[in-house]
Amino acid sequence: MKVKLLNLENAKSETIEVSDKVFKHKINHKLIKSVIDWQLNHLKPRTAKTKQKNEIKGSTKKIVPQKGSGGARHASRKAPIFVGGGIAHGPKGAVYKIKKINKKVRKLALAHTLSKKNSDNHLFVLSDVKKEIKKTKEFNNFLKKNNLLNVIIISDLETLKNINKSARNIKNLKIIIDAGANIYDMMKYKNVLLTKSSVKTLEKRILNEKN
Repeated sequence: MKVKLLNLENAKSETIEVSDKVFKHKINHKLIKSVIDWQLNHLKPRTAKTKQKNEIKGSTKKIVPQKGSGGARHASRKAPIFVGGGIAHGPKGAVYKIKKINKKVRKLALAHTLSKKNSDNHLFVLSDVKKEIKKTKEFNNFLKKNNLLNVIIISDLETLKNINKSARNIKNLKIIIDAGANIYDMMKYKNVLLTKSSVKTLEKRILNEKN
């Protein structure tokens, strides 16, 4: 399929051929969500931990006779019902296992995410920027002109160097290098703007089975 190329220099409009295997999948929303959950688990590992009954220090002596006291039966003060006792069903810290998702599934989910943005008309491609854009106003005007007010830019290294100074202070905008393209960031922002070179990098990353 062909996608129109945006450019910062008001040059003649061009198109770029992109792979249907990356940008035109039948979208599996459950697959996308499962990889987002996996990402979030890695970003925020569970570290909270409370002591259970068997981790509380203290005597294991029976505190009251089994029968004859007139009250309930108790074994020790380590029980969760006592102050200072263990916590029942509390967080267990690092023992939680993070679900593993293999690389092939993650690459497929990335393709589904790009396809979703494309089908929603929120995917755009920018010609590689060869000259440094120093003024924020200039880059902001380009974004407004193309209705890209809530956008993540997935860029090649050269373009990143040339637009970083003019784009870094614009609200609701994030720039990442194409090697770091991920589903969570793409779904967080309404629009996705890829550079021409980053399109080829992502296609190679997704379609190459050895990577």
